[in-house]
Amino acid sequence: MLRTLIIVIFIISFFILSILLIPITYLISKINLRLSRTISYKIVRFVCNVVTFVSGAKINVSGLDNIPDGPVLFIGNHNSLLDIPISFHKIAHKELVFISKIEMKKVPFINAWLRLIGSLYLDRDNIKEGLKTILKGIDELKNGYSIFVFPEGTRSKDGKMLPFKEGTMKLAEKSGAPIVPVVFTHTSDLFERQMPRLKKAKITMVFGKPIYVKDLAPEDKKFTAKYVQAIMQKTLDEI
Repeated sequence: MLRTLIIVIFIISFFILSILLIPITYLISKINLRLSRTISYKIVRFVCNVVTFVSGAKINVSGLDNIPDGPVLFIGNHNSLLDIPISFHKIAHKELVFISKIEMKKVPFINAWLRLIGSLYLDRDNIKEGLKTILKGIDELKNGYSIFVFPEGTRSKDGKMLPFKEGTMKLAEKSGAPIVPVVFTHTSDLFERQMPRLKKAKITMVFGKPIYVKDLAPEDKKFTAKYVQAIMQKTLDEI
């Protein structure tokens, strides 16, 4: 329980500090939005680094050299709440925009920091609002930011991937940004499988080769989500 206690104390302390930091970064955004986002991103990444370290995650990463320069659409499978801080921790050279489910918009402090780094909320039950989010995401990619999204829409309970949502692939198709698959294994071993305790676990994180939608065969381009998921499933099977 010690790891859990340390993280709880750290998060509470950060929330208290956020009472000061959030208004400051918000005011900076009114003067220089890009600077505000960079500052906010460094703060969020620092918090994620601490959480990842204290959690006891031993992460074996491969394929980092598959990440191309410029904006990227990262597509990940989703097993744990800790997938997000681990992603911030390991993707160090890009500022990430996360597309989160709409429920995250109601979480105090976290929703403010997500907004400050430019992250978006996807309401999968509202087609019109979902389309607006995709269009905003396309603009973010065109403006040079990278996006990380979990196209399953929710966490898998058993480690098996749920069907990918096709709409998120429009982000790559319409922006021209490459898709980089990110495969996680055993992240749920850190927390979900022994809640509320945190336990040391060996994590695998594999970055696949970039996929350019424009280069796909017509059938694969029509069902890009299915194509990407098949590649990620093959990586999971090999692991």
